[in-house]
Amino acid sequence: MTDFAAARTMMVDCQVRPSDVTKYPIIEALLSIPREEFVPDRLKGVAYCSEHLDLGSGRVLLDARTFAKMLDALNIQPDELVLDLGCGLGYSSAVIAHLAEAVVCIENDEALAEEAISLLGANSVDNAAVIAGSLTAGAPKHGPYDVIIIQGGVEQVPASVSDQLKDGGRIAVLSINGAQGQCQIGHKRGDHIDWRNAFAAAAPVLDGFKKAAEFSFS
Repeated sequence: MTDFAAARTMMVDCQVRPSDVTKYPIIEALLSIPREEFVPDRLKGVAYCSEHLDLGSGRVLLDARTFAKMLDALNIQPDELVLDLGCGLGYSSAVIAHLAEAVVCIENDEALAEEAISLLGANSVDNAAVIAGSLTAGAPKHGPYDVIIIQGGVEQVPASVSDQLKDGGRIAVLSINGAQGQCQIGHKRGDHIDWRNAFAAAAPVLDGFKKAAEFSFS
């Protein structure tokens, strides 16, 4: 039988800390949340591997290094409200709930959303609310948000998402350009977002976050 507690510690010691993620709240959250409980049964044995985990339908659970470095760059504070887009089975939201005052979790796959609600409840995560709906629609009625994080690749961030970010807030995305990917952190200043590259990383592009096809006359 897999010793998941030992695997969790090894994930942090071998994947997270060597990637220059050392903030105690992030480390503590990653050590506290049983990642194996937030993946399909078929993946429990590899829950702590160093790769994205396939949730089906083009969706993945981000590898620990990528996710932890996104959290490190965002520097979520205990009094902040976070919008977690594409929460899957709820692992990202469970971790973020350890860092933030509250998390609003959006999942467009109704089956995943229902399971996320169940798993978060079973793990006593009471400051995360899962909503089944369009990722690009978000949840404006609960915002604006101090932080937005997108759990997958994006080619463009629609205004419907960026408009939900509070002035002075931060957003983390995995910006995909062809085969290349870069985690970008945006800081909102008025109606504008200033972006900076944080580190190289990639993931499948989420529904609604692809660039519209461009047509040209030859």
